[in-house]
Parts: sequence; structure tokens; C-alpha cells
Amino acid sequence: MAKPDRLLRAFVLTLGYGFLYVPIACLMLFSFNDSAMMTSWTGFSLRWYHELFSDQALLSAAGLSLKIAALTATAAVALGTWAAYVLVRMGAFRGSGLYVGMLCAPLAMPEVVLGISLLLMFVELGSLFGWPAGNGLFTIWVGHVTLCIAYVAVVIQARIRDLDRSLEEAALDLGASSLKVFFVITLPLIAPALMASWLLAFTLSLDDVVIASFLSGPGYTTLPLEVFSRVRLGLKPEINALATLFILIVGISVIVASKVQWRKEES
Repeated sequence: MAKPDRLLRAFVLTLGYGFLYVPIACLMLFSFNDSAMMTSWTGFSLRWYHELFSDQALLSAAGLSLKIAALTATAAVALGTWAAYVLVRMGAFRGSGLYVGMLCAPLAMPEVVLGISLLLMFVELGSLFGWPAGNGLFTIWVGHVTLCIAYVAVVIQARIRDLDRSLEEAALDLGASSLKVFFVITLPLIAPALMASWLLAFTLSLDDVVIASFLSGPGYTTLPLEVFSRVRLGLKPEINALATLFILIVGISVIVASKVQWRKEES
């Protein structure tokens, strides 16, 4: 009975991985297709990679998205870590229910509502104070940070709850300040969660369409908006080439990070 059970597990596992990765493999394969058609293979070619590096609009959008995503992930991790630490270590306090509700609201709130509310806020700020002068990198960044803080706080909050608090208490008994304990003891212990949260926030920002569509302005078109606008006119295989480069960069980064983490755990 064990052999059919193993075969069933192998079949289900293969089916699951195939469902996830076969479309990605097809996308990467057709990025080397010589034809302009996305569905017919005519021969191997690097034509669309040459087209990609000559498409300034697409490259500019990709660069802007990467910049916003990196800034968003960094700010969201900094603010989300502090928010999660307050939730776990401070306990119940007056207004804690409102604090938790405001922090977790973006998890349940539709992105359309979040985008409209932020747009109205920036319009009012512009009319009252003349700042910001228009939608652009800053407004998109604020919108993405607002969205990502909640996700970061949830991940890091779970990690802080699992920490052995006796380590922090021992450092406090030896005369360390609360701030020093946080930076010297707590942060190194939750470093893997910080990295995971950073990557999650980076991905959410890089992938966002709805909030960016409300908060972007002339000259500040992110990559998802650029791709979405081209869908209506028909996609070219250069989009496949760009996606292939992103997949390779992400895959190599994950492999390197996994090996580094594995070596640290061994040592």
C-alpha cells in the first residue's frame, strides 16, 4: 500500500508544481521566439531582448517601479517593525483597539478605496498648503507604504511573539537600556522575519496597479501601469523578455540568500 501512496503524492506534487511553473516556463521560452506572435514559435532569436533595451518607456517604467519598491519596502519594514513591537511588548493600553484597527485596515480595505482616499487627501493638501505640487514618486510611495505596513506588521508580530523574552530581560537586568536591547538583542533575532517582510513589501509594491493608477502623474508611470496600458493594443514578446530578466534576478537572489542562511545555520 505504500507504493501507490507515494505515487499519488508524487502525482499531486507534480501537478501542483506544473500548475505554478509551466506558465512561467512558457513565458521564458517565448521570450526567445523570433515571431511577433505570442502563441506561435518560429525560431530561436534574441530579437526581443534587443527591442527591450531600446524601449526607453518600458525601461524607465521598470526603473521607477524598482526604485519605489525598494523605498517602500525599507520604510514599511521600519514602521511595521516598530508597530509590531508596540503591539506585542506594550500590551493593552488606552486606544489599543483603535491602533490595531487602523494598522490592519489596509488588509481588509479594497485598494480602490485606499487609492481614492489617498488621492483626496493629497488634493486637499495641495489646495491648502501647495504641497505636494502634483502626483508622482512621493505620492505613489506613500500609498504603497500605507498598504505594506499592515502586511509587514503581521509577519514581524508573529516572530516577536515567538521570541524567548528571557534574553531581553537578562540584558535589562545587566543594565542595558530598552533601546539598546531592541537594537542589540531583538533585531538580530528577528532578522529573518525582517528580510521576509522586506521581500513581501517589495513584491507588493512592484506588483501594484490600483493604488499607482490613482496616485501617479505625468512622467511617473510604473511598470504594471505601462504593461496594463499596452495590453489593450496587444502585447509584444519584449514583455516576455523583461519578465524573464525579472524571474532570473529573483531566482538567483533567492538561491544566494538561501545558501547564505543555510551556511549561517550550519555555523
